[in-house]
Amino acid sequence: MFPFRYELWIGLRYTRAKKRNGGRNPFISVISLISLLGIALGVAALIVVLSVMNGFQKELRTRILGVASHIEVSGAGGDLADWTRVVQEVARHPRVVAAAPYVQQQGMLAYDQQVRGVMVRGIVPQAEERVADFERHMKVGRLDLLKPGEFGIVLGTELARALQVDVGDKVTLIAPQGLVTPAAVLPRLKQFRVVGLFEVGMFEFDSGLALVDMADAQKLYRMGDAVSGVRLKVDDLFAAPRIARELLRFVDADAYITDWTRSHANFFRAVAIEKNMMFLILLLIVAVAAFNIVSTLVMAVTDKQADIAILRTLGASPRSIMQVFIVQGALIGAVGLAAGVAGGVLLALNIDVVVPAIEHAFGIHFLAKDVYYISELPSDLQWRDVGVIASVSFVLTLLATLYPSWRAARVNPAEALRYE
Repeated sequence: MFPFRYELWIGLRYTRAKKRNGGRNPFISVISLISLLGIALGVAALIVVLSVMNGFQKELRTRILGVASHIEVSGAGGDLADWTRVVQEVARHPRVVAAAPYVQQQGMLAYDQQVRGVMVRGIVPQAEERVADFERHMKVGRLDLLKPGEFGIVLGTELARALQVDVGDKVTLIAPQGLVTPAAVLPRLKQFRVVGLFEVGMFEFDSGLALVDMADAQKLYRMGDAVSGVRLKVDDLFAAPRIARELLRFVDADAYITDWTRSHANFFRAVAIEKNMMFLILLLIVAVAAFNIVSTLVMAVTDKQADIAILRTLGASPRSIMQVFIVQGALIGAVGLAAGVAGGVLLALNIDVVVPAIEHAFGIHFLAKDVYYISELPSDLQWRDVGVIASVSFVLTLLATLYPSWRAARVNPAEALRYE
């Protein structure tokens, strides 16, 4: 009679929540609508929040890798003597895009009455620009103003603010390794002229990193021709851990090889844990809305007991009765899920428009520029997350239909029709 199973047809009819006399049951309809809207709201909130967290994660990763490198090959004893050979060896790996030597040592900067501890990084500007994005973060000056023998220095904006220096000022860099004299051990001092300021947006780097030319750093720290290590850039930053392991076969030197996920492991692990916890917390909203379907179906079963009894007397099996109410609950969940996915995706893709509109309408600013480095809500919609959210939400909806459907299947036809 029908091109599909009668359970599906009856389940679709029951979603309109009509009484046997043809009138609509408003109470069941309202509960169904509330369940549908709850699922839609929960799914949309999950998609938007995870997209924003992905956006923050991507933004912070970009800022970190603007200073750090994908992979670092560092000397086991702090020095890498034959670094030119190491550069040639790592270049044999097909996925290594660029390499740059560096010198990294601790130091102390002094200007007037201000003193700050810093991490001094000696670089070759032309090579460094191929493995990092410093030039993009320069606020004043240029990276190529660092030239051998001129003793120029580039500071983070927070460090320059703490020292109260500007471009053109001369600061004193104090190396911890001292000069041994008959009178005492004297610290090594050298004046550097500030030639530029950078701002990455990460306080760790903006307040504690100073860049100098690699040759000047080698002279100050008496390293000769040795360097601290070699920084590498690969064609896919997410493949860096695997490429770092593969490089062990290429590098014939006493060195450590680390990738960006290990050098900032605690930070990225904390972000991942926070994202997972937010997923679980917001999933509870979807779970509560999904289990509202239990109330809807329990009342629908009570309202349709006579119909169930008639179906049973006509030969319908308990399994078929269960399928009728599973279809009814699944349809409510599917409609709510579709509305939530559509609304969440649209909001996540247009959050750069929606949030400024809300800020303008209410005269507020969620991320003030003078407090936060990231002053706009970033969003990175990942379809994998959308798929996971939709799948888990639909499973919760189906689980919510099992108990009411089981109760419907246990209705005794004789008892249900006794007073009809």
